[in-house]
Amino acid sequence: MQSPNSRGVPGRGKGESDGQGKGHGDGPSDPVDEFDAIAGLREQFEAVARFLSPGGEVPPLGDTWIGDDAAVVGIRSGGRVLLATDLVVAGVHVDPTLSGPGDIGYKALMVTVSDLAAMGARPEYALVSVAGPAGTDLPGLGAGLAEAAGETGCAIVGGDLAHSPVLVLSTAVFGDPGPGDASPLLRSGARPGHQLFVTGPLGRSAAGLRMLRDPAGGSQVGTGVHPPGSAADLVRAHRRPVARLAEGEAARRSGASAAIDLSDGLVADLVHLAEASNVGVALDRVPVAEGATVEEALGGGEDYELVVATGAPDDLLAAFRAAELPPPLPLGLCTDRAGVYTLGGATLPAGGWRHTF
Repeated sequence: MQSPNSRGVPGRGKGESDGQGKGHGDGPSDPVDEFDAIAGLREQFEAVARFLSPGGEVPPLGDTWIGDDAAVVGIRSGGRVLLATDLVVAGVHVDPTLSGPGDIGYKALMVTVSDLAAMGARPEYALVSVAGPAGTDLPGLGAGLAEAAGETGCAIVGGDLAHSPVLVLSTAVFGDPGPGDASPLLRSGARPGHQLFVTGPLGRSAAGLRMLRDPAGGSQVGTGVHPPGSAADLVRAHRRPVARLAEGEAARRSGASAAIDLSDGLVADLVHLAEASNVGVALDRVPVAEGATVEEALGGGEDYELVVATGAPDDLLAAFRAAELPPPLPLGLCTDRAGVYTLGGATLPAGGWRHTF
């Protein structure tokens, strides 16, 4: 709920399994769009918070609530913390026939941690809840969760277990906004003229899913379509995405103006950032991962690279060099034409995913 980044399975909206859940339920014939639902719930929640707040200011000065990658909140004892949560639902976000329990556990924590990476923050603690049917491989899920926790420095300190007809993992992460006076990166800080970068080539997860679904025709290793060795890398990118924590921290330290992680696809998430910042976007290029297609790079989703906006590109590049990270790749510019999104001068094609209810 902290953001409209609801993630989904690349290349197939949000559901891996044919006919299982592309974000659509069995509800009314006029489904409610995900972002309309978020707006309605936000109004309800903030009305109560306004009543509870002594000054009536919601969110309080310095806080960031619903609408960004993570919430930034002040605590009574002083200081600020970041809060992020996400869900992984079998048949919607992951197909258990294509990803093992360890992969699913790993992914469940890593995608939530990615929201903190987009803020330039580091995770500290997590709560994990698992609901699933009889026979759910809890040790396997736990092994993947533990591996992701070790890689990100995020201790899992509690959670809940429940029986459910379908496997659901819910992860909530608590993070530190970082030392010093630099504020967490938000989606709303980009300005016209700021340059846009991405932390890596795109479309890897979507290409990996394509290969998993069609092992014979989807990879074509050795035919020239995909060079030897690339298929395994792309499959891993789908099964075990990695949050770009060091990259987000470097971007924040460089004084970048805005950032977002790419969960719903470049097009969809770039529009989220642009709308929050009230800017347009003019892309010059899209870096496509080896073995992926342009369409997968634009709309596949679940790459979990970061898009960063900055008015000081030299400082951003220097911060990445200082952190011994690969340099971010240029995408284009933010413009003063809010609502106008182009690629090479043409209208940016639609892409990404929205749940409906």
